[in-house]
Amino acid sequence: MGRITFFEERNFQGRSYECMSDCSDMSSYLSRCQSCRVENGCFMVYERPNFMGNQFFMRRGEYADSMSMMGMRDCIRSCRAIPMQHRGQFRMKIFERENFSGQSHDLLEDCDNIMERFRMNDCMSCQVTDGHWLMFEQPHFRGKMIYVKPGEYRSFREMGISSTRFMSMRRITDSCN
Repeated sequence: MGRITFFEERNFQGRSYECMSDCSDMSSYLSRCQSCRVENGCFMVYERPNFMGNQFFMRRGEYADSMSMMGMRDCIRSCRAIPMQHRGQFRMKIFERENFSGQSHDLLEDCDNIMERFRMNDCMSCQVTDGHWLMFEQPHFRGKMIYVKPGEYRSFREMGISSTRFMSMRRITDSCN
């Protein structure tokens, strides 16, 4: 099980809040969050409540100034624990357009550039069948990212993501601990 501790101030100062599961709104525990420490596991942190806005993947380590390290405008407002029990196959179907339309391809492994691999300009929706994935707005796992777990994602805009196109995808494996 993962464990993350959030601090109101940079450098692990001020009030703190420890979390071992999803937290949709940290404002009832902390007035702000500007640093954190991941003791074990992996988490996605979000700059808005209810798992919305820019997202950042965090693995074990210390983040003394989360705002400047991650380029956040405000601070961390919610977090999601990423389950690490998945030992089976990874499968995701990506679509060029929203609502599962346009060109589509199945992914079973990481894809560092959908343009080079599939001649696909955009990925604007997806269906995740197995495993947990990170999707990146730029090739080679760079730029803003989103976390997707098994389910259907008809439009990334509905998730509060300003960029609705993604160009590379990476499986989240059990290497977080």
